[in-house]
Amino acid sequence: MDVYFSPLACSLSTRIAVYEAGAEGKVSLNQVDAKTKTIKGGGVDYRTINAKGLVPAVRTDDGEVITENAAVLQYLADAFPDAGLAPDAGSPERYRLQQWLSFVGTELHKLVFNPLLSSKSNDGAKAFAREGADERFDYLNDHLEGREYLIDRFSVADAYLMAVLNWAQFVGIDLAKWPAIAAYRDRVSARPAVARALKEEFTLFQQAA
Repeated sequence: MDVYFSPLACSLSTRIAVYEAGAEGKVSLNQVDAKTKTIKGGGVDYRTINAKGLVPAVRTDDGEVITENAAVLQYLADAFPDAGLAPDAGSPERYRLQQWLSFVGTELHKLVFNPLLSSKSNDGAKAFAREGADERFDYLNDHLEGREYLIDRFSVADAYLMAVLNWAQFVGIDLAKWPAIAAYRDRVSARPAVARALKEEFTLFQQAA
């Protein structure tokens, strides 16, 4: 199985999931240059695998390609079920997981952080994103009060949220304003698999800069 990522992109969540599952020997992590859209180590055009040119993507052992982070993460969770990274398919808890994957993907990733991180967004777009950030972080903070994770245990939704919260430092969002989120970030980032993934991707990001 091949997983395609770019350092510190949302695909960081896939590296976290692989490490949490103890699946390093069963998954090949392939770095994509976000600017040239080529795969490191061979110069292959990544768009021949994912026409959108976006990470993450998974190419299964059968040659099927799966894209979009929420789908990729659930595929990885289902591929390594013993890790317990997602509730059983079709269960009420699985829909709760999908709810949080959607929230992180649409309300935080796309609405808040994309405009703030993109060099193409103008001042108006960035101001709109910052205005919307408080409401969304307030909601997340309320949910995390008294909870360790987004659902009843660590899941791929937490892997995605950690990848997104990691961007706060690059756009001047101080998570200390939301104590439950800050405590969650510190607690989850101390998990061995998460800490390893963060350290490795920071190194790769600096090398690619």
